[in-house]
Amino acid sequence: MSLAGGGRGPHGPEARPLLGVADATGLVTGLVIGAGIFTLPSQVAALVDTAWQLYAFWIAGGLLSLIAALCYAELATTYPDVGGEYAFLRRSFGVDCAFLFAWSRATVTVTGSLAFLAFAYGDYMSVLLPLGPHSDALHAVTGVLGLTIWNLSGLGRGSWLQKLLTSCEVLALVAIAIAGLVLIEPAAASASPAVSAASPGLATTGLALVFVLFAYGGWNDAAYLSAETNGPSVLVRALVIALVLVTLLYLLVNVACVRGLGLAGVAASDTVVADLLARALGPRAGLLISAVVALAMLTSMNATLIVGARSNFALGRDYVGFGWLARWHTGRGVPVTGLLLQAALALLLVLGGTLSREGLRAMVDYTAPVFWLFFLLVGLGMLKLRRAEPQRVRPFAVPFYPLPALVFCATAAGLLWASLAYARSGAVAGLGALLSGLVPLALTRRRPGLALAAAVLTAAVLALALPGVRTALFG
Repeated sequence: MSLAGGGRGPHGPEARPLLGVADATGLVTGLVIGAGIFTLPSQVAALVDTAWQLYAFWIAGGLLSLIAALCYAELATTYPDVGGEYAFLRRSFGVDCAFLFAWSRATVTVTGSLAFLAFAYGDYMSVLLPLGPHSDALHAVTGVLGLTIWNLSGLGRGSWLQKLLTSCEVLALVAIAIAGLVLIEPAAASASPAVSAASPGLATTGLALVFVLFAYGGWNDAAYLSAETNGPSVLVRALVIALVLVTLLYLLVNVACVRGLGLAGVAASDTVVADLLARALGPRAGLLISAVVALAMLTSMNATLIVGARSNFALGRDYVGFGWLARWHTGRGVPVTGLLLQAALALLLVLGGTLSREGLRAMVDYTAPVFWLFFLLVGLGMLKLRRAEPQRVRPFAVPFYPLPALVFCATAAGLLWASLAYARSGAVAGLGALLSGLVPLALTRRRPGLALAAAVLTAAVLALALPGVRTALFG
């Protein structure tokens, strides 16, 4: 793979340490708390026998996320780079692996998440402020454009907005928990109606953890801030504070939902938090939950915009043919073209996907296999770098090494298997999008035959994502 020149340093030439603990904590918290906590409690409740099992899964999700976050903190403080995970993978497994990771973020993971958040934001904002027959799309486009323009004005302003939105979001979740715990009488205790249909054991546990850890997802993007924090300890403290806070909030919300609706009621609900508030507040609940979810989506959109553009910058910094992505505004501390490309791709998905949205479950299917594949590679890369560079100064070394790294890798491997075992069309499409990165990879090596073969393979895999093709082949 040809590398771009220009004498740029490992952090990105213009990255400056602008973020303190509060800034980084606000970003991490905003990245984690999204649509998941408003929908996924019902998916997990349908896979357990008792409320205590439900709570155990959410606590386990927080602990596993914290263990993995400490491993990331070691990598991020040892190898600070605006490319985050991209930089770790490039150092561990070479430029081809790093390129495919950056490609998947630029074309699927970040922009797909951003478009999904924009859709959800548009849906709930339309309840508060209808704008006609295409209200959801108009609000979605306005949200993406408005936040992009705001963040183009500087990292400081983007971080200030993030702290404000995150504070409001946390207070809203606390209020929801209080409503379920205080304002209504406990629902009758009952088992989940879906438990009898589910097979207890490893497969069910894996699927439940896929859903739980999807709701905890996003903290890993803190690695993209590693070159822009005021010292190594900032990132470590922000990750710990944010994940402890999120775990407590998630547990409180689940306890409140079970108390207010019962375990069976949680499992049967598609809008569990809305149903909880409807019981607590009556007709007023609809507008309130719309405002809370719209706020949560806006918070996650802003954080995703900030961190996602940095992997685009790293792609442009290091690879010939993508150099136009490496434009960084020194005074404002933002990757300008990375932000613009991210917004453009997300808007294309918003404008072209209004008729094909399948909800949060489709998003889990689409992103999970690719996400856990690269997550596993990051964990293996940590083990490799520890062995290959034992003398490297590590400002933060994960305690009790190698146990946390082994838990990290085992969790990622198990969830990769679980996401593939339950693969639907969305998962196949996500893998096809990852494979499409082989085409530009082969072209940069000036191997058109390999690029053509990669294009044919990608087309075949994407065809399998079509329900009609899958039915014809597999019944």
